[in-house]
Amino acid sequence: MARAPARYLVYFQYFGTRYSGVMETKSDQALVGVQNYLQEAAAKLRPSCPVRFHISSRTDSGVHALANAAHLDMPRPPGKADFTGHQLAHALNRHLRPEPIRILSAQRVPSTFHARFSAVSRTYIYRLLLGCAHHSQIPVFERDLCWAPPGGPLDIAAMRAAAELLLGTHDFSSFRSPGGPAQPSPVRTLLQLRIRPGPGLLARHGPLGELEFWEVKVKGRSFLYRQVRRMVGALVAVGQGRLSPGDIQELLQRKDPRALPPHAMAPARGLFLAAVEYRQQDLAIPEEELSALS
Repeated sequence: MARAPARYLVYFQYFGTRYSGVMETKSDQALVGVQNYLQEAAAKLRPSCPVRFHISSRTDSGVHALANAAHLDMPRPPGKADFTGHQLAHALNRHLRPEPIRILSAQRVPSTFHARFSAVSRTYIYRLLLGCAHHSQIPVFERDLCWAPPGGPLDIAAMRAAAELLLGTHDFSSFRSPGGPAQPSPVRTLLQLRIRPGPGLLARHGPLGELEFWEVKVKGRSFLYRQVRRMVGALVAVGQGRLSPGDIQELLQRKDPRALPPHAMAPARGLFLAAVEYRQQDLAIPEEELSALS
C-alpha cells in the first residue's frame, strides 16, 4: 500500500512586477503567475505525480510579497525518503533561479493543514513616498516598490483619524473592487491599521529636499478583492483633503462598491504581503501521523 505524500508549509517571497499575480495562469501568456514557476521547480524534483502549490493569499500583478505561504504534497518514488524542510527549500530555490522568487522556509505539517483556510491573520504593508513633485523624482531603486501620491504633503493626523473608523468588524462592500471574484460575505475584521514612518532603500534626498517614506500597515484574517488598495487610496485622499474622515464613515455605511471615488485606489506597486500567521497547534503533526512516518 502506497503511503500518503508528505505535506509541507512553505513561505516564499517575490518581486511582483515580473508576474501576472501569484496565482497560476496559462503558460502562453506574456506574464504568468508565481505559482507557475513554483510548480515548475517542484516538477524538477521528480515527484511521482504532479505537485500543486495551494496558495494562502492571492496577490495581483505588481503586488509584492515579503512572505506569502502555500502548502504542497510532495509524493516521492518508492524507496526515496521524504525531503526535510531544509532540503526541500534548498532544492526549490536551486530550480527557481534566476527568477525573483525565493523559498524562505519549508516545514512538515499535518495532512489536514491548509495554507489558505488555516491562516489566522494576514498582514499587508503599503509604502508611500512623500516629497516628490513629479514621478521622475522617485529614486530608481524605489520605482516599483512604492507610490508617490501627487499634490504635496499629506495630513497624517487626518489619515490616522480616518483609519480609526475602519478598525474592527464592518461590511466593507464600499472598499471591495467591482467585478472581482465572488466572496460569500463582505464582512471583515481589521485587527490593525497603522500609519507610521517607514524606511527607504538607498536614496533619501530628492532634488527639492528630503524624501519621506511612510507605511500603512493593515492586519486582518482575510480581505475582500483589492480592499487594502482601496482603503489606502481613500486614506491618501483624506490626507490630500479630497475626502474627510467623515466621508470614510459614510462610505462604510453606504455598502456600495461604486461609492468609492474612481481616483481613490492605490496602485499595486506599493503593496506588500508581509506575513501570514498560523496557530502552532495547527502546524504540529499528530502522534499517529508521526508514527506512520517512521
